[in-house]
Amino acid sequence: MATYKSEYLHTLEERGFIHQMSDASALDALFEKQTVTAYIGFDCTARSVHVGNLVGMMMLHWLQKTGHRPIALMGGGTTMVGDPSGKDETRQLLTPAIIQDNKSSIRETFSQLLHFGEGPNDAIQVDNADWLLKLNYVEFLRDVGSRFSVNQMLARDSVKLRLEREQPLSFLEFNYMILQAYDYTELNKRYDCSLQMGGSDQWGNIVSGIDLCRRMNRTETYALTTPLITKSDGSKMGKSVSGAIWLRADMYSPYDYWQFWRNTGDNDVGRFLKLYTTMPMSEISRLEALQGNELNDAKKILATEATALIHGRAIAEQAADTARKTFEEGQTTISLPTVEISPTVLAEGLGLLSALVTAGLAKSNGEARRHIKSGAIRVNDALISDEKLVLATSALTKQGVIKLSMGKKKHVLLKP
Repeated sequence: MATYKSEYLHTLEERGFIHQMSDASALDALFEKQTVTAYIGFDCTARSVHVGNLVGMMMLHWLQKTGHRPIALMGGGTTMVGDPSGKDETRQLLTPAIIQDNKSSIRETFSQLLHFGEGPNDAIQVDNADWLLKLNYVEFLRDVGSRFSVNQMLARDSVKLRLEREQPLSFLEFNYMILQAYDYTELNKRYDCSLQMGGSDQWGNIVSGIDLCRRMNRTETYALTTPLITKSDGSKMGKSVSGAIWLRADMYSPYDYWQFWRNTGDNDVGRFLKLYTTMPMSEISRLEALQGNELNDAKKILATEATALIHGRAIAEQAADTARKTFEEGQTTISLPTVEISPTVLAEGLGLLSALVTAGLAKSNGEARRHIKSGAIRVNDALISDEKLVLATSALTKQGVIKLSMGKKKHVLLKP
């Protein structure tokens, strides 16, 4: 492991955040010498960021915690283009109004990990639409586009991989790396930003930005990327069978979020404690050394700490308590994810297949039927094999709900 003198790079290194760095010794010296301003870009393609974005958010969190200034760059302008990195098809283009709503929504989540304000190391949120949407196309081509080699652009992974797979790449997307590089020059000029960070797939784009800062601003800037975070089974971090693990509570419940972390594979516990919590390294070392059933205690701590960072300590502990009552004590608790249904529908009779779809445990009646046939469905903890079962008011528990379960870990309450 490399030894860095600066607190920030030392923290990133021991927690496993660093994949590549440009001129590591010079960057380390810069962090030792002054307050460094660094940024990560986030496109506004949805109302929420997801677990896949969390590594970047944690890097900004540690940046601020070690006395430096983070910039969360919202891609209000680049979202209108679409980043081709890691994609086999063109992204859906969004309207300016939707992008603005998404940006405001994302800000709420960032406030859980960053302190925004006017202080020397307070975080700032910037939108690249502020400069990109004002550009004159011909002037931009002359002043910025002329500094890029198409040969080098074709060699970047974000472009090369798409072409190798013979997937379409629009001219709009081809421009993305130029716009990202230009963002770096603007942040460098406006905020003295000297470091851009991102995932390993962004290395080529960031390096292009370093070169453009040198050419246009005559300044030295730096790049730092994180490794691609995958689970030990090889699956991509931040995805589940049902889709993205969103960080907004109204898009992915805190209880489900807690369960996501609780279900971490044995080989990932130590690594995820380092990346996704702020626990001291000494305590993490103790937890990752646990074996057998004791490792489950470490997973519960990971789940609670990771949930507390995004949703708050009280909500995280409530999720942990709900899980304990549900799995260890067999109780039906009203803290489980709840879906409201019409009392009239229940009085007239609600088919189990429809109920499972309504609860989000299946996407269609066909999928619900397959779950029943495989023995995965329970109603009020009783195994169900009859796909024609009709739920009625008589199925309500004493808490006034019907508990639907798929497997051992997915539970939803229907409440009239």
